[in-house]
Amino acid sequence: MAGDDLLDSLEAVSERFNFGEYEAKAYLTILEHGQVTASEISDYTDIPQPRVYDTVRSLSDIGLVELQESRPMKVLALDPAEAFDDLQESLDSLVDGLEQQYTEPARGTEAVSLVKSRPTILRYLSEVIDSADYELMLSLTPELLDRFESQLRRQHEEGVAIEVLLSPAAEVPTTDEYDYDSLASTVKKRRGVTTPVVAVADGRYSIYATRESLKGDTDRYGVIFDRSELGFLVSMFMNTVLWTTAETVTENGEELSFPRRYGTIRRAIADVATLEGEFYATIEGRDVLTGEEVVVSGKVAEANLTPSLEEASLVVETDDERITVGGQVAAFEDIESFEIRVGRDSPPEPAD
Repeated sequence: MAGDDLLDSLEAVSERFNFGEYEAKAYLTILEHGQVTASEISDYTDIPQPRVYDTVRSLSDIGLVELQESRPMKVLALDPAEAFDDLQESLDSLVDGLEQQYTEPARGTEAVSLVKSRPTILRYLSEVIDSADYELMLSLTPELLDRFESQLRRQHEEGVAIEVLLSPAAEVPTTDEYDYDSLASTVKKRRGVTTPVVAVADGRYSIYATRESLKGDTDRYGVIFDRSELGFLVSMFMNTVLWTTAETVTENGEELSFPRRYGTIRRAIADVATLEGEFYATIEGRDVLTGEEVVVSGKVAEANLTPSLEEASLVVETDDERITVGGQVAAFEDIESFEIRVGRDSPPEPAD
């Protein structure tokens, strides 16, 4: 669609939707009664009598009602399907034209963003889900689970380890009512309606949003951590506050294939501790005393996890020493882990 034509289409649609308060009230009243006089419109609404004639003529000009120039003048409702039919065609054409003009904006480089728009929050939720390469943790409502079901199923089929927490618990479907195993390895439910909406991909790219923000409350917000180290705040909150206070709905007990990648040490320890046999790990992280980035590889000698999940660590035996590995912002261990790779026969290769 040419530039001038696109501008004309935008102006035409804008003009068609140029409903003031009086037009909206009058139109709904006419639809409700089918046929009314100007005086009746004034009686049914709070539109002043002198403004009624201008209002209904405006509705007639854009093709939504028919005027019968009788005494008194009568206003007839037109079938909305017919009245808006040409507008639907115009909108379809306009959207096609706008799509041709659309250039996807480059993502900003800011590590943390604050958003308040419900559509924007939903878009980021979808983006976090799609961005996960190997690990995804979510806190959703049952309605949001339905909304993102196809994306989650696709990611699960691609081998992404997905854990989902649903709330409020009273609205969570049972395993007989919903096929959770097709889209997640573990599903839990949490009682409170105050539980926030959270998504964490690979332990780094994450979003935290209040329930109110998804209801269109502009006083509430969502926070995006775009592959920022600050994303560990969301990950830790999800792991230690939400996950530990939820009740298990289902664990599908699927057979795990190795090597596997982990963004959170809790999941790595949970798998190592529940499976038999020897494990080897390669950890990319940094020395907690010097801050120097390091890569540690060796046999997993111990996997420790407290019930509260506040302390979690691996002990890795290298060729020279035993090294303790903790999660993000570790203090008691030797190494703070960014990413953990676990294999069966030998330490996996680190990332390129």
